[in-house]
Amino acid sequence: TRPDLLLGNDSLALGRGFKLTSAFAPLEQWLKAGQLGFVPAVSDPRLSRSHFQAADACNLGGLPGETGGRGWLDSLVDTLGKGTAFRSVGIGSTLPRSLVGVNGAISLNNVAELRLNGDDRYRAATEKAIRGLFTGINHPVEEAVIEGMGALATAQKLAAKPYAAVAGVKYEGVGYAFQQLAQLIKGGAKVRVATVGMGGYDTHENQGTREGGQLWRRLNELANAMAAFFTDLGERAADVTVMVSSEFGRRVASNQGGTDHGHGGVVTILSGRKLAGSLLGTWNGLNDLDSGDVPEYNNMFNVYGSVAQGRFGLTTAQVDKVFPRQKYVSMKLYA
Repeated sequence: TRPDLLLGNDSLALGRGFKLTSAFAPLEQWLKAGQLGFVPAVSDPRLSRSHFQAADACNLGGLPGETGGRGWLDSLVDTLGKGTAFRSVGIGSTLPRSLVGVNGAISLNNVAELRLNGDDRYRAATEKAIRGLFTGINHPVEEAVIEGMGALATAQKLAAKPYAAVAGVKYEGVGYAFQQLAQLIKGGAKVRVATVGMGGYDTHENQGTREGGQLWRRLNELANAMAAFFTDLGERAADVTVMVSSEFGRRVASNQGGTDHGHGGVVTILSGRKLAGSLLGTWNGLNDLDSGDVPEYNNMFNVYGSVAQGRFGLTTAQVDKVFPRQKYVSMKLYA
């Protein structure tokens, strides 16, 4: 039902008869190494075709009423325990809802901008005064302020000289966000969870699946960014997993040039740890569609939880607490 959206002959082979767009060619070495995988048919009954409702549910790990408006990554941070102010980072101008909650989280566009406002001549004195005001006051705000001041010091130390990626690595487009993460990770900021946002995937028209098409270009920009990130991290990439997810998938049928909002989407996983395969989770074909959509064969929050569980070595009971009103079922994603 998509004769106008077929993949080109330059597509890459995946497991179970799937093919991968050549837009992901920058990640081919990780695909061959068993570190790049895809989970198809990912959704949840609570997701609608509304960007706003679905994005909220994805960020919260359920509906607002179920979660109290708390992001699932913030709940995960609780499980991971204490850490630096950089343990929870959102790259962007606003903090994503997935990180909103009871723990401190930092939102930034670039590392160098994390500093006190005001004249440079008075910055050191201002920082000293703030530390003095909030030290020994026997109040919960003390910990937050001291953590924040530590974050400022770390950021300015890292930004003291221009960041230099490893030879041959070039960050472009959304790659600039990944560069900030690389700078923090390589600088010892002890990041535990982080988010990067990227738009441009609402392909109702001019979708294209080959080089030059809108979707191909967006996916290629993302693949280049992820490849640059893992190359730049070097040995540190062994401790990193990147999960790429959207609020919903697209309908199976083309609308003559694009696709409309659907359910079952795809989650992409790039990990320093070897995966169980290049095509992960359950796939039972397209014989029985869900009102014209890819059915939910893999629950979204089971995928999210399984990525976190394997990355951080959590028990199933620990992950179960992250997603309220849902019985978490672990999936085999890692080898």
